[in-house]
Amino acid sequence: KSEEPNNIEDVENSTLNHNHQTTTSSLQNSTSQQMSIVQSIKEKREKTEAEIEVDRYLKLSAGATLLAIAGPMFLFPPAGLAGAALAFYTSIPLFKIAGDNIFRKKRIKKIEVLDSISVIATLAGGYYTVTALSSAAYYGAQKLKLKTEYRAKKELAQIFSYQAQSVWIMKNDVEVLVPIETLARGDIVVVNAGETIPVDGTIVQGMASINQHLLTGEFQPVEKGRGDMVFSATIVISGRVLIEVEKRGDETVVSKIGHILQNTSTFTDEVESIGEKIADNSVPYTIALSALALPFAGRRGTTAMLSSDFLDNMRVTAPISMLNFLRIASREGVLIKDGRSLQILPQVDTIIFDKTGTLTLEHPVVGDIHCFNTMDRETLLTLAASAESRQTHPVALAILKKAGEMSLPLTPIDDAHYHVGYGISAKIGDKWVKVGSDRFLEGEDCPIPDSFKSVLEKVMETGCSLIYVSVDGSAVGAIEMHPQVRPEAREVINFFRNRNISIQILSGDHEKPTRILSQNLGIDSYFAQVLPQDKADLIEKLQKEGKTVCFVGDGINDSIALKKASVSISMRGASTIATDSAQIVLMDESLKKLPALFNIAWDFKKNMKNTLYAVSAQNALAAGGVLFLGMGVQAMAGLYIVSMISAAGITMVPALKLKSENL
Repeated sequence: KSEEPNNIEDVENSTLNHNHQTTTSSLQNSTSQQMSIVQSIKEKREKTEAEIEVDRYLKLSAGATLLAIAGPMFLFPPAGLAGAALAFYTSIPLFKIAGDNIFRKKRIKKIEVLDSISVIATLAGGYYTVTALSSAAYYGAQKLKLKTEYRAKKELAQIFSYQAQSVWIMKNDVEVLVPIETLARGDIVVVNAGETIPVDGTIVQGMASINQHLLTGEFQPVEKGRGDMVFSATIVISGRVLIEVEKRGDETVVSKIGHILQNTSTFTDEVESIGEKIADNSVPYTIALSALALPFAGRRGTTAMLSSDFLDNMRVTAPISMLNFLRIASREGVLIKDGRSLQILPQVDTIIFDKTGTLTLEHPVVGDIHCFNTMDRETLLTLAASAESRQTHPVALAILKKAGEMSLPLTPIDDAHYHVGYGISAKIGDKWVKVGSDRFLEGEDCPIPDSFKSVLEKVMETGCSLIYVSVDGSAVGAIEMHPQVRPEAREVINFFRNRNISIQILSGDHEKPTRILSQNLGIDSYFAQVLPQDKADLIEKLQKEGKTVCFVGDGINDSIALKKASVSISMRGASTIATDSAQIVLMDESLKKLPALFNIAWDFKKNMKNTLYAVSAQNALAAGGVLFLGMGVQAMAGLYIVSMISAAGITMVPALKLKSENL
């Protein structure tokens, strides 16, 4: 390709008919280009206000520590006093939080209150070095937390934020280089081997092997050809494709994910509050032990006991642990939009799957077509496909696909009304056509002929569903819909069954197809013919029984249930409203990553427990040391630093494993 033009005029003049070849150099150039952009992003990053503040206090704490040590070492008291003053200054943010809790919120049982008392006591006792050193250790841990948070966000956001500045499009059989911001829907983008796909769209010509790892977590390239959907930020490994633009810029799946990731400032809020809760609960015990130490160990022992509450470390280490596991999840192709869901998943005892599009593949297959009168199969299918022509739900797409295979011409519709969970009414010419469930037709005074009910019941006994069609108030036929069970469904179900987790199906489909699917997969129980609002009611009922419910769904009908569940999971490729409502999105459009997600959540819980056990043991050791061994403030400062380092070390184990796996 020629050098990138400097302006629009140059772009319009840079038309050339070029024939790219798949070469190693082109792939290396593409990779090199991406790496350089990522590096430039890293170098140009500006620190947040929180990072700037933590850096400032960390430097001041380090300076206070040096001054506090220098005073007695060089017999220069002013240096020690300067260190004490600086240590006091670095504790002002702590005093402000403590004061707010005491005077405004009327809450004494807060770790900041205890920490403030400890700082004042150690300074009043002349333990300047201890105060400064403890402050430096605290701000060092805060810096580690912020760096971990940035690393998690950067790693994810950069994966999804890369876009070329210009792209090649096909105009009048000639390839033209244009700025990416000028792309419009319907443009045909040309992408060759080694290049990154810049848009979401459909392949209209060519075939390619595409690496979707950055988007789905799958390392195995996928083969895609005409009619297949492709997504921005995925890379063409081999081949050449022409893609019709459907979404560009901020509209793409990748860009939306990037926005989610870059706006996750509350990723760790809930977990941090859990760390604070653990620390806060320890406050009364520490104060009681400090009072107990006074008659036995004097003021020195009381001051040491006030400094022995190491559970304070959980405020910092809990968010670090979560951020590391969020990174691990992203590497597995799982997008966790709400970090709290990682805490709840280990508590889940009931998993509810939506049937169509979740346990079954998104698109069922049209089977036989039953006509109730003289209408022929082609006419009935044409009417149904025409009525559904503007719909994107699985049943509509299956009907449209069958009509396309039979080369049936669709008739434009003049008006349409979609009834969620029931069906659609459409005006085609001078006729009103209704397509949907038997409940829908009967509710619209279009009864099914009695002569066909026995035939249709036998059809449903095979596990098929039926979509009914009426014209001007008279039922004219039914279309068999054959579900295709996801190939990974049985393995996933067995995974949860082996862990004694209750499994249920919620479906808007008839009872018999739902029952047959439930039996085939060995699922505990099922609910059929459930309307969207009723799905949420069933989940709420289970929750009132004390169940922690995880709902897995993929459609617009599931959005209410997704919001009601304790944890909600959807798949990429599901309806926009479903992925917007869900707390977790499985990026590879399948259930394969569901076991990995739960394993990650269980590992997160284990990591948090290990950290808590380690800190609690050190806390008990410190309290015992003060009461029974006469350990002083200096010893407590040393143990505090050891406790902080060991707790941070435990929380960083997942990140170190992740790093070693990438080497």
